[in-house]
Amino acid sequence: MYVLDANVFIGAYRGYYSFEVAPSFWDALVKLADDSKICSIDRIQQEIITSKDDPDQLQEWTSENFRDYFERTDALDVLQIYAEIQQWANNSSQFTDAAKDEFARNADAWLIAYAKAKGYTLVTHEVYNPQSRKRILIPVVCEAFGIDYVNTFEMLKELQVKF
Repeated sequence: MYVLDANVFIGAYRGYYSFEVAPSFWDALVKLADDSKICSIDRIQQEIITSKDDPDQLQEWTSENFRDYFERTDALDVLQIYAEIQQWANNSSQFTDAAKDEFARNADAWLIAYAKAKGYTLVTHEVYNPQSRKRILIPVVCEAFGIDYVNTFEMLKELQVKF
């Protein structure tokens, strides 16, 4: 099972797999979710929501087609791992205080905690950079906590998705 970062949705929507260019990509995501091969989390859904008054096409698509596949992050196992991840980040001298503050505010630690708790592979477009100081990158945390991660294209290959 794979759990998707917001940048999987947003990057595809804004670029290479826009709804007009590649509707089959979006159909494939729904099919994969229906088949219990992918999901995301509630806090990623919140990142995708740009405006309640004027939703964009991605927000409308997720509300209509993917809303049942944003899993809740309030389970005890997720909460415990989330606390461990935040403690690890805060205790690290590598990252700036601004990076730690941003990490505490966004969905990344929740996504990582969910992947770890469930034993899922995390899908993100972030790239491993162990020297990063100004941002706590998902792959760096995944490496520290023994969590598998891939990008969208690797996930699609592993799941043998064809358009």
